Amino acid sequence: MTRSLGGLLFRGVHSLTSLPARSTQLGHLSACSAVKTMVTLPSFLSSKPRDFSLPNPSWGSEMLRLYEHYSSQCEVETEGGEKDRGLWTRLPSYNRSLKYVTGGFYLSKIIQAKARLFTRNIREEGAGFEYVVFVNKKEKRVVCIFQAGHLLEGPPGCVHGGAIATMIDTVTGTHASVVSGPVMTANLNMNYRSPIPLGNTVLIESSVDSREGRKMFISCKVTSSDGSKLHTDATALFLSVNFSHLVKGG
Repeated sequence: MTRSLGGLLFRGVHSLTSLPARSTQLGHLSACSAVKTMVTLPSFLSSKPRDFSLPNPSWGSEMLRLYEHYSSQCEVETEGGEKDRGLWTRLPSYNRSLKYVTGGFYLSKIIQAKARLFTRNIREEGAGFEYVVFVNKKEKRVVCIFQAGHLLEGPPGCVHGGAIATMIDTVTGTHASVVSGPVMTANLNMNYRSPIPLGNTVLIESSVDSREGRKMFISCKVTSSDGSKLHTDATALFLSVNFSHLVKGG
């Protein structure tokens, strides 16, 4: 049973920030199918994992407004009254992530079972990273609606710079992975222009500047929800990686 459970963990867990959205969703479906074959399961292997990118009671009015704004562009109505895919796509977000150690050996089953994606490891709604990512493949754009909770405080009443860097890395990394598949961050440069008050909703927008072989250069900016104030701007460099090399620890 232990060996079987370990196999399910290996096949079922997935990472949104390091894999394309399509692959992540397929991994999630595979996990659900495998879980349903077992009679009893611990809670962390629920067949219906929570999608953290959906609204919850902690979301403020501005967070909800922007969510509705972009969600409304995920589907468009055709002349025949049918629904068709729009320019934007919302990416689901879960709290599991497949982990490896150097040499390709999997972490112990206990550690692996408890591992959580860094930005989704706070259970209290609204206390940490509240965000949702939308992708526009046609225009090669990504936008993230982000609301920082009280546990992310740095300067009094404001968001910690490391939390802002985490979100920029998350958004730009997601963007790079959607475009080219698995990637790793090679460089991240940021300019902090204006503090972000805790609880405020901001927009994190990224665009692809150029590609050179395995290299992808992305620009990113963090602004107030109406775009009038620039909080942070950044540039990032990502390298495409072979997922099999990550599995082998190479």
